[in-house]
Amino acid sequence: MQLPGLWPWLCLGWGWGRAAEPSPSCLPLQFRSPGDFVLGGLFPFGKDTVKLAARSEPTPLLCERLFTDGLLWALAMRFAIEQINNCSWLLPGVTLGYDIHDTCFEPLVALQPSLLFLSRDGTGAIGVRRDYTDYRPRVTAVIGPHKSDLCLLTAKLFSSFLIPQVSYGASSEALSNTELYPSFYRTVPSDKNLVEAVVLLLNRFGWNWVAAVASDDEYGRGAQALFLSVAATDNICIAFEGLIPTELAEPGARRQLENTIRLINSTKVNVVVLFAHSVPAQALLEHGIAMGLGKKVWVGSEAWLLSDIAASTPNIQSVGTVLGFVMRTATLPGFREFVAELLGSVTREEFCRRSGELSGPENPEALDTRCRQCGNVTLGDIWPMLGVTAVQPVHVAVYSVAHALHRALGCTSTGCPKTAVRSWQLLQFMNTLPFEVNGQSFRFDQSHGTNTGYKLIFWAWRDGTVTYLPVGDYDQTLYVQKSRIQFHTADKKEPTSECFRRCQPGQFRRIKGFNLCCYDCTDCSENTFWSSTDSTRCSPCPQHQWAPARSTRCLERRDRFLFWDEPLAVALLTLTALTASLSGAAALLFLRHLQSPLVRLAGGARSLLALLCLLLQSLSCCLYVGRPGAALCRLQQLSYALCLNGCLSSLLPKALEIGLVTEFPRCAPRLLRWVTHGRAWLTVAASVLIQALLCLCHLHLGPDYLVADYKSLPSEVLLVCGTRSWAAFALLHGYNSCLAFLCFLCTFMVQSPARRYNVARGITFATLIYFIIWIFFVVIFATLRTVLRAVTQICTILATTLGILASYFVPKCYILVFRPDLNTDDYCQSPCEEQPGEDRQ
Repeated sequence: MQLPGLWPWLCLGWGWGRAAEPSPSCLPLQFRSPGDFVLGGLFPFGKDTVKLAARSEPTPLLCERLFTDGLLWALAMRFAIEQINNCSWLLPGVTLGYDIHDTCFEPLVALQPSLLFLSRDGTGAIGVRRDYTDYRPRVTAVIGPHKSDLCLLTAKLFSSFLIPQVSYGASSEALSNTELYPSFYRTVPSDKNLVEAVVLLLNRFGWNWVAAVASDDEYGRGAQALFLSVAATDNICIAFEGLIPTELAEPGARRQLENTIRLINSTKVNVVVLFAHSVPAQALLEHGIAMGLGKKVWVGSEAWLLSDIAASTPNIQSVGTVLGFVMRTATLPGFREFVAELLGSVTREEFCRRSGELSGPENPEALDTRCRQCGNVTLGDIWPMLGVTAVQPVHVAVYSVAHALHRALGCTSTGCPKTAVRSWQLLQFMNTLPFEVNGQSFRFDQSHGTNTGYKLIFWAWRDGTVTYLPVGDYDQTLYVQKSRIQFHTADKKEPTSECFRRCQPGQFRRIKGFNLCCYDCTDCSENTFWSSTDSTRCSPCPQHQWAPARSTRCLERRDRFLFWDEPLAVALLTLTALTASLSGAAALLFLRHLQSPLVRLAGGARSLLALLCLLLQSLSCCLYVGRPGAALCRLQQLSYALCLNGCLSSLLPKALEIGLVTEFPRCAPRLLRWVTHGRAWLTVAASVLIQALLCLCHLHLGPDYLVADYKSLPSEVLLVCGTRSWAAFALLHGYNSCLAFLCFLCTFMVQSPARRYNVARGITFATLIYFIIWIFFVVIFATLRTVLRAVTQICTILATTLGILASYFVPKCYILVFRPDLNTDDYCQSPCEEQPGEDRQ
């Protein structure tokens, strides 16, 4: 049996729990339409005491809109049930009834009729059983409620009894957990789909610096958390994330809204993503206008985009551009006519009388509801909202239960078997085959939801009235008609919203401040390269490669050593040739005058050996030019040490001879024979042999080796001979230093008569120059790691060679060439041949 009227349940729940004065219209306590299968309906008609934080009186527009939305959703349920009952093939012979209650958007209020739905059919009590297989509750399925936080409460309750619950508005992703809520379904997409669409929209316009604001309820918190996680993987930076209160009458609500506006303004973002219901969204926009918040792009959802509560805020046009996604729904054929017919009949006396008779509660103490505002609702109040409020999800929710009943009962086109169907038996049929509503196919996915896609709408203002202009759609992919969107900027183009600028090739992001998405673009340094657009650092080049500053790739390193053709090498080789030529010329000159007194005084053939060693020492500079190798590195120090030792060993007998004669005259007669004449060669040979043994020790302890140095030069590989063991280096060159020091001690205090040639002075200056050069050489050689290390060794060899030539051999060459008159036995007398008496004069 069906009730022909609407008014009794229309009035249900407006003044929940309060005594209300009777009105001239029909005001029954409760409405219940009987049938073979009863659907429970939870619809939000709103509360008559809703207050904004900035106001102390109820807002008539707010109350009217909340009431109108709930009324239209309830009308859609009634419309769908009447269509099904009048359908000849869906449930033939079966009548659907309904039991509709108001949630008032309050969890406790929604819980009371939910418990009533769970009561055993025909009673007001819930049976406590071990097995609910044969339990028959008051309703077969539940439609609603609309909000996510209410569904999270009721879904646990109905899932315990496996009663199908189909929501027409709850989009929280938490409800997609079918293990926690096995009997919960919804005919709207989840927030996950909405968030993916919003992220695609932000990327399409290049907005990567946004603020995320949400209402402090299950819908807002869940949607914001999803958005933050998805945005983080798509290079979208969140400048500010905040929650706005839903209970605007609370004392701290106004302050929280003002703080949110100030923080949004301080971040200097141009895009705000707002997940909120109409009331908190309207409060945020109102405070933004009052506090002078600059124009922004507001990206929203259906929860507030289609609400005239937000659109009717004074001076709302000054907020900027409003974009957002609303669920893609179709119109219900015949629904407008149905609403007009019902609201046109509620004032008839016969209608109210019959409604009162048929809607009496089975238990008068169960629910006592009165309504004072119902008599004021007219068709004019409802009609403007018919084109805005989405009622198709309610219609589809009812049809999903009807199709599940059709399959559970095994109905045919002629009738349905009169068999009992329990609520839990409907679940397997709701999960399977798709169903059609008005020619459109629907089915529940694995998370028990339907994804019909979204429309992208734009608030277009015409003569002060908002028009919801479709500018795109989303169904796995996003399509946007940018030309139809007129932004608030001067050129009507999309504004930019970036904390950073796009880095150029060869630049990386340097994070600044506390937000990881704010950074400066910094050039890549040498030997690093830019690897990707979003890189926060430059990648180092491999060791064998290099890169200039701000490079996008690495280049191969060139080998660096002292090349034969570079100017510095040419200059050094020229000086080497001159030094070698000077040594060779001096050797030839000494060879020509080998028997002359001056050459005999200088050492005779030993001086010729010293000059040949200096010649070889000069030529050893060529070992330091060109590409070095392992063999060359071993040979460099050895050649220098042996050649220098040959020279110093040749000078040693003469220095010892001078020292013995001048400092130890009593011991001189016995020892002079070992440092003069033929036996002096034994001293030279012994000294050279000792140096040769030290060279072998150097090779054993740690010879120089080839080093490929990648750090000293930015773009080249420095090939240089490195010192493996400084102890071996000191042992190799320390012996020559000892020889030089011994020669210096034997000669530096010796004075010759004015009529005699002072051979000791040449040895003193030669060894002194050697020490000065080596002091500088050791300091520089130990610290240099460039190609100048080879240059330093060449310069040291040449300086030592030239120092010995200039101080010891050149003066003698001068006498041999330009003053042959001094090359006499009298002037060039050997110290051992001088008479003691003459020395004392």
